[in-house]
Amino acid sequence: MARWLKSSIAAAQKAEADARVRATVEGLLDDIAKRGDAAVRELSVKFDGWDRADYRLTDAEIRDCLSQLSARDLDDIRFAQEQVRNFAQHQKAALRDIEVETLPGVVLGHKNIPVNSVGCYVPGGKYPLLASAHMSVVTAKVAGVKRIVTCAPPYQGRPAPAIVAAQHLAGADVIYCLGGVQAVGAMALGTQSIQAVDMLVGPGNAYVAEAKRQLFGRVGIDLFAGPTETLVIADDTVDGEICATDLLGQAEHGPTSPAILLTDSEKLARDTMREVERLLAILPTAEIAAKAWADYGEVILCADKAEMLKEADRIASEHVQVMTADDDFFLNNMTNYGALFLGPRTNVSYGDKVIGTNHTLPTLGAARYTGGLWVGKFLKTCTYQRVLTDEASAMVGAYCSRLCMLEGFVGHAEQANIRLRRYGGRNIPYGTAAP
Repeated sequence: MARWLKSSIAAAQKAEADARVRATVEGLLDDIAKRGDAAVRELSVKFDGWDRADYRLTDAEIRDCLSQLSARDLDDIRFAQEQVRNFAQHQKAALRDIEVETLPGVVLGHKNIPVNSVGCYVPGGKYPLLASAHMSVVTAKVAGVKRIVTCAPPYQGRPAPAIVAAQHLAGADVIYCLGGVQAVGAMALGTQSIQAVDMLVGPGNAYVAEAKRQLFGRVGIDLFAGPTETLVIADDTVDGEICATDLLGQAEHGPTSPAILLTDSEKLARDTMREVERLLAILPTAEIAAKAWADYGEVILCADKAEMLKEADRIASEHVQVMTADDDFFLNNMTNYGALFLGPRTNVSYGDKVIGTNHTLPTLGAARYTGGLWVGKFLKTCTYQRVLTDEASAMVGAYCSRLCMLEGFVGHAEQANIRLRRYGGRNIPYGTAAP
C-alpha cells in the first residue's frame, strides 16, 4: 500500500481556495459582459497597473519589440517554432477527410474543418512565457485557422518583447497586451473594441483556467490548463539530485503548482527531499518554488512499479517524468497523463520550450478524459451524407419510418415516408409506419 513521506495541504483547503476563485471569476466575467471595454480597462489597471487607449499593439510597437532582441534570440525562437510546426504538420497528416459508400447508393463522409477564429492566451505576469505563443499560434496556423488573436499581460510595465516577437513570428493576426480574466473574457465575449472569437486556447493561472471553464459553451476551449503540475516516477536507477531538479523546475511556475515524487525506493525518496532543501537554498526562484513544494509537494512511496502505475493513473498529472529501469512499462500501461517524458535524457522543460510536442496540457485531473492541445483541437470533424439512387432512399426510408414511429416521432417518420412515396412508389397513409 502506498505510503506518503510528504503530503500536500488538505483537500478541504484546496476546495475552499477553488470556491473563492470561482466566485471571483464569475463576478469579473459578468462585469465584462455588461460593460465591455470599460470593465476590461478597470481590471487591467487594477491587476496589472496597465492602461492605454487601445490594448492592440501597432505594427510599429511590434517592430520595436523585435528590435530589442538579439539575432540569437530571434533564431532560437524560430528554431523552437519550427519544431512545433513540424510535429503539428505530422499530426495533421495523420488526419484525413473520408468518403465511403456504406450501402449501395448511400455515401457518408466527414471533413476536418478549421475553426474560423481563435483567441490564444499567453501567460506572462511572473515570467514572459513566450513558448505558449509557439504552442497555440503555430499549431492553429498549421490547422488552417483564419483569424488568430493573441493576448499576453504586460511584463514589468510594458509589452514583453520576447512574447511579442514569438506571437508575431508564429503568425498572430492581432496582438493585444492584455492579461488575466479580462483578456480571456474580452476575447470570448467581445467588447466595443475587441471582436469575439470562436475558441479560447492556452494555459494560465487558476483564474484564467476558471474563466475558460465558465466561458465554455459560449465559446470552445482547448482544455482545462491551469497551474502547472508535475509527477516524477523514479526508481534507484537515478539519484535524488535529478529528481529534485525536475520537481523544482516545475514548482517555480507558481505557489499552487503540484510537484509529486512517486518511487519504490525509500532511499531515493529521502535523498530527493534533502536535495530539494539544498537546491531551494540556491535557486533564484526559490520563493515561489518553496511555497509550491511546502503546500503542494508530495512524496509517495510504493511497493513496486505496479503500485506506482496505479497511483500515477489516479493522480492523472499534466507532466509525467519517468526515470526507471523499465520506462516502456509506463508508456505501454499508463492511461491518465498529459505528456510523458521518458528517461533521464529528456525532461519537462524540453517539452515546455523547444522539442516540438505541445506544452498546453490537461490539469486538475482532466487527463482522465482528454489529451493536450494539438492540431486536431482546432479542427471540427463534420459529417455529411448523400443518397444516390431512388432504391437506396426507399430502402433506408422504410427502416427510418418504422424506427421513428417506434419512438413516437410522427413528423420524423413523415420525412422518410414522403421519400418512400416519391422514390419508392409506396402508398403509405400519412402518420403511419412503413410496412
